[in-house]
Amino acid sequence: MRVYVDGVSVYYTSSNSINTQIFAAPGQHTVEVMAEDNGGYISAIPLNVTVTTQSQTTISGIQNMPGWQSCSATFPPGSQRAGQLCAAGNGTAVSTMTEGQTSPAMDGKSAQFSMAGPVGYSNMLYFNPIAGGTSVSTFVYDLYFYIDHPERAQALEFDLNQAYDDTGLGNPQRWTWGSECNLKGYYPNPGRWDIWDDANSIWRETSVQCDPFPANAWNHLIWNVHRSGDQVVYDTLTVNGQVYQINTSYTNQGGWDLEEIDTAFQMDLDSNAEPYNVWLDEVNLTAY
Repeated sequence: MRVYVDGVSVYYTSSNSINTQIFAAPGQHTVEVMAEDNGGYISAIPLNVTVTTQSQTTISGIQNMPGWQSCSATFPPGSQRAGQLCAAGNGTAVSTMTEGQTSPAMDGKSAQFSMAGPVGYSNMLYFNPIAGGTSVSTFVYDLYFYIDHPERAQALEFDLNQAYDDTGLGNPQRWTWGSECNLKGYYPNPGRWDIWDDANSIWRETSVQCDPFPANAWNHLIWNVHRSGDQVVYDTLTVNGQVYQINTSYTNQGGWDLEEIDTAFQMDLDSNAEPYNVWLDEVNLTAY
């Protein structure tokens, strides 16, 4: 199923229903919901809507929202992108996500992410396509995380993606704001925050340290980012109240095939593949 706003594809799902938030500028719009079955039959429902206002909007409690998906080195069998590269790394990780945890929790509703190998340097990516639309370009990704064994993690990754197709040719563009606390990376300075250069598919080291976080304690992470034309712009990173000016931009990626706005979290194992857990809470995305 796909959602089009004024002919621009802004949201895609491989499921048989849609329940999401679509951002659109004030004014009159044509919204079309199109569904295609396995036999290639297509049904479309056009709707005429009027948006009276669009203010700064916050989607709250993302850690407990439905719609979370996951993949390890590649997308799993049965998914539309089965076999394609996902979280990279070695082999398929054993990992679970459990929502609605009361402890540890900031507000009594955290989500627990567990990982236990069996292969060293394996990764697991969790993502949730929570919205779609083109009329928002500035984002604040705000969350708390808690880790029980920081010494066992290779890296912790926190991402935000926006993709839509304004060409009508099935060739959407994607803006990815990717960040990772690269605890044990191969770079000259491990223990730094890295940001993702989407067009070149490579991590770029920043000057911001991310020394191992204390075990069994909450940490507060805030990313302020925006898109400008084809540029993915990283503005500021705030960690536990300390604000760091990043002010770095990279060219976005074309040729993406999933139209959505999603938030993502990835766990990476080190060479020992020892198990560890991370809890996320009060995961919020503000868009305008």
